[in-house]
Parts: sequence; structure tokens; C-alpha cells
Amino acid sequence: MARHSSALTSLCNCLRGMPPGDIDWTSVIGLANQTLTTPALIDFVDKYAGILPEDVCTYIRHIHRRNVLRNNRLVAQLEEAVVALNDHNITPILLKGASTLATSPEARRSVRVMSDLDIMVMPDEARTAVAALCGIGYDINDQAPPESQRWHADLVRSQDVGSIDLQQAAPGPAYLYQNFGHALNHCLPAPLGRARVYIPTPAYRAFMLIVHDQFQDYGYWLGDLDLRHLVELRDLNAAEPMDWEKFTSLASDQLMKNAIETQLFALAKLFGVDIPLALRSRLLPRLQFMRQLMQARFPATRIPFLALMALDLGNYRKASSGARQGAAHPRGLWSLPRVGTVQFLLKTAVAVRAGKV
Repeated sequence: MARHSSALTSLCNCLRGMPPGDIDWTSVIGLANQTLTTPALIDFVDKYAGILPEDVCTYIRHIHRRNVLRNNRLVAQLEEAVVALNDHNITPILLKGASTLATSPEARRSVRVMSDLDIMVMPDEARTAVAALCGIGYDINDQAPPESQRWHADLVRSQDVGSIDLQQAAPGPAYLYQNFGHALNHCLPAPLGRARVYIPTPAYRAFMLIVHDQFQDYGYWLGDLDLRHLVELRDLNAAEPMDWEKFTSLASDQLMKNAIETQLFALAKLFGVDIPLALRSRLLPRLQFMRQLMQARFPATRIPFLALMALDLGNYRKASSGARQGAAHPRGLWSLPRVGTVQFLLKTAVAVRAGKV
């Protein structure tokens, strides 16, 4: 990771379509591969092919063509799976990359690298959905116990390029969505070939991406950047400009507001997205973004910077305590994290995770 750290600004400039300058292409391509954004560089290559190194253009076009083939197979796989669910009177909600595949023009499907298909069904449909997918050849690779707080099932087939991540709730802690109400209130019915699905609105997709990165993937505590999802947020905003102030007002608590503004600050600084000044001026989100940049450039700082999570620990305690009302022994708002939590964060902070920097 360290040898790519200085390439972050160059890679973001390429993804923004800015004219190429003095670029260390080995580092930029390395970071693009690490952050799963290499296919998204195809627009940059098409725009500046005449002044870019030939081997850079050849490599990016090769990766893009391979991703075209992969994502076309994922679309066919997704349609087949949804048809099987429809046959059992289940109309699923497509989450994250699955919704992108379903809504993107065919020419734009290939800019995102995906490893699985996230599909959401209602809790009372979960057992039937698993049976329907097993009926077309899927095997259960992993499944949470029925009583789990967040039930999911990971289903695989040998002939497919990706797995199906079957869920019964939007990603991340449920209390973060409490101001939104039921997920179906933020979805529209849509066709998918022979199948029918629900597609979340752009604003709800953006909210889910932020929750996923900042909390389900622990990015807010670890100081991670997910460039692939930042590119997707930028593109969602370009397709349908967001009312970011209204968007932020739906945050369930101060913790979520801080996480959203951290992500918006990154969008503004790294990708030039027009974000209202009021949403990129508070101290804590600015500190979080500075931490993200510092860790990207100097990975050795990841461990000492973990102490910054204490800045928002009180807000986390308030939010999680409110979600667990009735707990027998609620912990103090400023008590230290559990030893197991600290050990997990330390281990995750030094791990190389695909898509993260």
C-alpha cells in the first residue's frame, strides 16, 4: 500500500477527467487496481489517448473489456435469480451494485468492478427466497442464524462469476435508517429483462452506500477511503443532483451526520462535487478527511490515528444505546471500547482490503 500512497491525488484527477500532468503511472495503476477503479479510467483514456503512454491505454482498455464481459454475465445471472424469486411471488429490492447494473445504460455497466449481487427480500420471504435460489442450482456458502440481528445468506454456483448476498434489511445498523421508514417507501418498481424488481431512489442508494462504507465496513472508525463508491456517489449526483442539505437532515443522529459530512467533504475535495459550504465546514468531518488523506499517504499512521475514534465515541454510545433500549447494563457514554472491539479494529486497520485505501 505504501508505494501507491502518493498516487491518490493523481488517480482522483484522472477519474475526474482532468488533463494528465506529470504522473507516475506505475503507482496510479497500482492504486487503481487496489481500489477497484481501473475500469472507471476508460473515459480518461478515451479522452486523452493521444497524449497518454500506449501501454497505459492498452492495459486500461484490456481491464475494461474484461469487466464488460464479467458484468454482462452478472446481469444475466441477476435476471435469472430474480425470475426464480418472481416465480415464488417475491419482488426483491436490488441493493448497491445490483441496482447499478439494473439501471445503468449497457455502455456504462462496465465501469464498476463487482464481486457479488446484493438482493434484499422481506423477512417473511427469506426462507422461500433461499429455497427458490437453491432450486436453480445455488448452494448456501454461508448463512446467519435465523435469530441474528442482521440475517443474510451467501449463495454460490460454480458456473457464476459472482455470489448472491441475500439480505432482509438495508446495509448497516437499522437505527441509522430510522428517519426513512420502510425501505419500500424509497423504491420504484422496474423491469429487469423478464423479471421485475424494486430499485431504490438515487438518494436512498447514496445513503446506503455511505452507511455501508462508514459503518458496515467500519470506514468511519478506521479512516478508510472507498474510491469506487465515491465515484458512484459522484455519478448518482450527476444523474440526478442531490439536495444534500435535505439529505443530511435525514441523518438519524449526530454520529450519522458526522459520517455523511465526512463523505461529502471527500466528494468535494477529491472529485469536485458541488457540496454546500455548510456541509463541509464543521471541524470533526474535516479532521476525519485529513486523517483519511494522511493514512492514504503514510499507512504507518493508521494505528496511532485509531485514537481519533474517541472523538465520536460519545455519539456512538448515544446512538447504539438508543437502539438497544432496555439493555440490562447500559454502558457509560464515555467508557472505553471493549477489548475485543479494539483488537478487531487493530487487526482490520493493518489488513489490505480490496477497494479500500
